[in-house]
Amino acid sequence: MPTIAVVGEVVADAVLPANGIVDGAAHLTVHPGGGPANTAVALSRLGTTARFAGRLSVGALGALCRAKLEESGVDLSASEAATEPATLAIARLDDGGAASYEFYTAGTADWAWTDASLAPLIDGPFGDGPAPVAIHTGTLALALQPSGMVIERLLQRARERMTVSVDPNLRTLLVPVETYRAVIDRWASLADIVRLSEDDLEQLWPGWTPEQAAVHLHQQGVPLAVISLGAAGAFASLRGETVRVPIAPTTLVDTVGAGDSFHGGLLHHLAGAGLLGGRLGELTIESLHEALTFASRVSAITCSRAGANPPWANEL
Repeated sequence: MPTIAVVGEVVADAVLPANGIVDGAAHLTVHPGGGPANTAVALSRLGTTARFAGRLSVGALGALCRAKLEESGVDLSASEAATEPATLAIARLDDGGAASYEFYTAGTADWAWTDASLAPLIDGPFGDGPAPVAIHTGTLALALQPSGMVIERLLQRARERMTVSVDPNLRTLLVPVETYRAVIDRWASLADIVRLSEDDLEQLWPGWTPEQAAVHLHQQGVPLAVISLGAAGAFASLRGETVRVPIAPTTLVDTVGAGDSFHGGLLHHLAGAGLLGGRLGELTIESLHEALTFASRVSAITCSRAGANPPWANEL
């Protein structure tokens, strides 16, 4: 399988179930997470070589996250050890298993990238393996500074030889929605694939349909716009040609990491078909439908168990 580069945060997800406060104490279960890290885990477990650049804290929570990445087979050669603490997220589940988040990011490890420290992700050395065919990023690492501008400069260079994938994954309790609205077009101008969740769409452009959002993203130069629609499945537009796929059957435990797993499944399928490495010029609507259907299955399995726990290839 080809290699896909991923850059972004590694977060400890402390999950609080709907009945998790007992006798005045919160009963939390901590899972390794973070949107980009979850996508790297999904890619690696499915069989793609995922080369992840993360700043991994040497503390207890950072060690927990590193262990999951290593056990999943993620290539950490472009990552670095950080003395700062790991970022922490509290994921509160409602009665239906849907998650809402609050983040603790001040002084944590994930935002201190420099151009020089991040360059090996796309410039090598790559050992015995090939250079990446694509680079994926998003969530908080792209939205917070100073890491955001460093990653944007990396994407500008990567576009010369790689497909660029962006999942904004809005976190408006931490980053004001006005900030996202101010930068989304610039991010889109760097990207070949942009995936939004249904919540992202409503926050960015209230009242817009997926079709309207896709038209706008195409106008910024994005060939492939994908909108995840929760129970309604997923919508995608490839240069104006649209397709929808239903959600795959599942028994819902929680939605933590569902979108990240979906995106990992999509990239894995496209990479396996030899469709990444440029501006998606060989991608057809039929191939896209197959990739979206596969991604929906990956996401459904993740939703069937606690935390961001994407499936391995043999589970599909």
